[in-house]
Amino acid sequence: MQVLESIQAVQQSSQAFKAVGNSVGYVPTMGYLHEGHIELIKRAKKENDIVILSIFINPLQFGQNEDLDAYPRDREHDLKTAEEHGVDVVFYPTESIMYPRPMSLAISVNKRTDVLCGRSRPGHFEGVVTVLTKLFNICQPDRVYFGMKDAQQVAVVDALIEDFNFPVELVAVSTVREEDGLAKSSRNVNLSAEERAEAPAILEALMLGRSLVENGEKNPVEIRAQIRQFLENKTHGRIDYIELLSYPALEAVDTVKGQVILAAAVHYSKARLIDNIVFEADGTAG
Repeated sequence: MQVLESIQAVQQSSQAFKAVGNSVGYVPTMGYLHEGHIELIKRAKKENDIVILSIFINPLQFGQNEDLDAYPRDREHDLKTAEEHGVDVVFYPTESIMYPRPMSLAISVNKRTDVLCGRSRPGHFEGVVTVLTKLFNICQPDRVYFGMKDAQQVAVVDALIEDFNFPVELVAVSTVREEDGLAKSSRNVNLSAEERAEAPAILEALMLGRSLVENGEKNPVEIRAQIRQFLENKTHGRIDYIELLSYPALEAVDTVKGQVILAAAVHYSKARLIDNIVFEADGTAG
């Protein structure tokens, strides 16, 4: 496994792989690798000859009230995990390599961001698409892998690839879950025992919403109301949002039609958990 810090070295490496007919799969991360990342690596390994993984904590996607310095870091663990799972190249740049000077250009995101988590994180997705534009040009992948746990990010990346004609296939990988259905997250360790026992209710509530659709309910207001009631009865967490939107456009709908996303976020004492499911208007998986 190669560990590269230079932009030019990664570009040359990717070009060399592709020159002899190898396909390149790419997994962008901010490090502190966990089982969700490992699932992305496994999928990339299965579908490509070469896997490039980047580890870069992107300062542009942190808001004023978000502590960049507090973001968890563990270089030794990350490199060991990457090597154990067959990553070929790790791109591990410093901030000065990625942003040697203030950016002269800015990418604004006009759609898909004023809902779900994006509503409370102004500027976040501008930072995401800016760094991904750079990373796509550096790593030059055939396919890029993201987890559906952050379905809004997947939708924004989909727009980035489509709008700017990147020759990259977006592969969305299903959310990795605990045995009881709770979406795996580094934040789960911050739950108290009581909160951890209650947390699977988030997925149960979303599945209730999907079953309502399967049984003919198409009114988003009624679906959200029943999900809210279920969550209020099953958990002491504070509900941040419950939303039913078109997907991947993430637009409000008057009735369930086409592909939709049903998503929720719940605040506990020391953790905010998010989850979602994507499905068709007849209730089948999206």
